[in-house]
Amino acid sequence: MARRTLAGIVALAAASVVMAPTGAQASPPGTKDVTAVLFEWNFASVARECTTTLGPAGYGYVQVSPPAEHIQGSQWWTSYQPVSYRIAGRLGDRTAFQNMVNTCHAAGVKVVVDAVVNHMSAGSGTGTGGSSYTKYNYPGLYSSYDFDNCTSQITNYQDRGNVQNCELVGLADLDTGEEYVRKTVAGYLNDLLSLGVDGFRIDAAKHMPAADLANIKSRLSNPGVYWKQEVIYGAGEAVQPTEYTGNGDVQEFRYAYDLKRVFNNENLAYLKNYGEGWGYLNSGVSGVFVDNHDTERNGSTLSYKDGANYTLANVFMLAWPYGAPDINSGYEFTDHDAGPPNGGRVDACWQSGWKCQHAWPEIKSMVAFRNATRGQAVTNWWDNGGDAIAFGRGSKGFVAINHESGSLTRTYQTSLPAGTYCNVQNNTPVTVNGSGQLTATLAPNTALAVYTGKSGC
Repeated sequence: MARRTLAGIVALAAASVVMAPTGAQASPPGTKDVTAVLFEWNFASVARECTTTLGPAGYGYVQVSPPAEHIQGSQWWTSYQPVSYRIAGRLGDRTAFQNMVNTCHAAGVKVVVDAVVNHMSAGSGTGTGGSSYTKYNYPGLYSSYDFDNCTSQITNYQDRGNVQNCELVGLADLDTGEEYVRKTVAGYLNDLLSLGVDGFRIDAAKHMPAADLANIKSRLSNPGVYWKQEVIYGAGEAVQPTEYTGNGDVQEFRYAYDLKRVFNNENLAYLKNYGEGWGYLNSGVSGVFVDNHDTERNGSTLSYKDGANYTLANVFMLAWPYGAPDINSGYEFTDHDAGPPNGGRVDACWQSGWKCQHAWPEIKSMVAFRNATRGQAVTNWWDNGGDAIAFGRGSKGFVAINHESGSLTRTYQTSLPAGTYCNVQNNTPVTVNGSGQLTATLAPNTALAVYTGKSGC
């Protein structure tokens, strides 16, 4: 896990989503693998968004922020300090949660929960649902015997025991090697499964031994449930992401880090072999993202503040066949600790600070592109050696991205059937001739994306 400030870490991990049916084939089941991560949206707002936007756009999943009762406070990271496993946080109660799951399912969208099971809180008080607690005592749930013996903060990422037995930014660290803890965590996840939840993002997975998580997963009513783990890569660190791929998907943070460097300072031409060719995890076990709630705050990735670079990076991610993508959708911030506007209630996108990146036309339109081109290899790659690239997805789709400072006009060779298509980036018609060629002019920092099945604009 990256070192972070207390505020940014207590939240510690809430990033991308991507889970797995089984360890062997750890990519989201079904034909729609894009997850909208509606960070700190309340459950009623998520339900409405599933109906109005996510389902119609073709999103396969929505990821919701931790639903468990947590410490009081307006900061976003209070959601990552649970005090009980009741659904009683700021985002809504059990009834609102159940309604959200049912509504999203009716819209064809599966629900992934950000699950905080590595730790509890860092202090004492009364939780958002009225439960009293102290750092090592949660009446009816955990007592001091259920926490690891190391009660000091993690200081050495080269030491496995320190990373997995000590306290992440002072948060009481559960002993997930203990039978009672394993049974209790599995009970929490099974309760969520009973409400119809389709998968989990395991927060701070790096801080729990992979074998402990495997044991917990084996106790679930659906042991093959979609399962994505937050394990941040660190060169030379004792705990590595590859240890966790047997359990399910693992979030590939290097993908996001490198996209920032390429889009800000290098050439898009370098992306020709992006993915395993860059030393990343295998595509089938990788969850990818341009940013998440942690990284947009600590500056390690692009964010909504990066304008066209951010938009085009999301377009590329959705067009490129590596991993299962998360679209981070949060809110504007200047104070890194600031919690969600209106306590998580979203009355409308692009109001009250809600950024709604999942609904940006350039990004949203690429979800259907991804679904239509699923399983197709990259074909007809072209680049100018600099910041303009283009590539096909077999005979199903074609994308061009101009990240240069000037406009670009050229004729591209595609593998598309002849016909008229719609450039979903700006809703203009594009003609492919009998030789599979299309001619287009792209303004600076814009893209073109066409796919079979989308002919009219």
